[in-house]
Amino acid sequence: MSSRELSAILLLLGAALITVCHASNGDRTQFFHNCRQNCERTNCSADGLEIQEQAVKFYKQSVFDRLFQWSCADECQYGCMWRTVFAFFERGWPIPQFYGKWPFLRLMGMQEPASVLFSALNFAVHLRMLRKFRREVRPDSPCYMLTHIFGVTSLNGWVWSAIFHTRDFPLTELLDYAFAYSIILCSLYVMVMRMLHRYSLFLRGVISLAFLSYYINYFAYLSVGKFSYSFNMMVNIATGVISAAGWFVWCHFVRKRRPYFKRILRFYVLMAMAMGLELLDFPPILWIFDAHALWHLATVPLASLYYDFMIEDCRTLRQEKAAAGGYPYYN
Repeated sequence: MSSRELSAILLLLGAALITVCHASNGDRTQFFHNCRQNCERTNCSADGLEIQEQAVKFYKQSVFDRLFQWSCADECQYGCMWRTVFAFFERGWPIPQFYGKWPFLRLMGMQEPASVLFSALNFAVHLRMLRKFRREVRPDSPCYMLTHIFGVTSLNGWVWSAIFHTRDFPLTELLDYAFAYSIILCSLYVMVMRMLHRYSLFLRGVISLAFLSYYINYFAYLSVGKFSYSFNMMVNIATGVISAAGWFVWCHFVRKRRPYFKRILRFYVLMAMAMGLELLDFPPILWIFDAHALWHLATVPLASLYYDFMIEDCRTLRQEKAAAGGYPYYN
């Protein structure tokens, strides 16, 4: 990155804090198109992957840039993105988006560093709470495996979230969206299985197969054909609302018998409030923190509420089963 580009970005850091902006198609402007075309013709190999010898010192790629496969064409796109943003800023125009995304500062080769960091924090919290659950709940407790299914699904989802926000490729995008939805669908599955935990294994097995079949079909939908971001968002929200509604009904009926119901109620209320960030859209603060990154940050402390509820619930269910003669209970 040249000194002029760096100066422009530093100037824009201040502007991002005080300017209210709306999305614009920066990648469709002739300015961006000409800049990228000239850059690739001058600095890149024919396939756009290798940086020509005369431009190596100009780009000064770090080991992280090379590790995350930032090609010459990617460097041209990144540099021209900031030139276009600065051109818009000089003219007093709204900050543009590029290929459906806001401009982000790249740090250590990461495309959206804040989202990567907050995804990693979510992973760490789920791992810590799953370990706590395993320490405090006996393996023969009802819903013991159910909590593990949710925990492993969540860990997998946050891994792919971090990978996608590090580098946006078609494959990483697909797996991020698919596994993000798997967490939401799994929360619905846990709610249904919790309500039916006293019913026959056959019924629970049939419902489990139905959930699995539905998810496989949805994964196939994401993988094949034209992907609709708005439809995917609607499906995620609808699934989350159904899950929350089921827990709210359960809370109403057990509020006198199970005082710990407030934990799952608090979890979904706070999650709904945090979800408001995901529905917002504004240029990244300091070119790092956008609404999506802040949504990831907001979910970090919420996981502990969910696991604390499951710990208390599994303990209570085991005590009830022991009292009914299901198996000996040891404190």
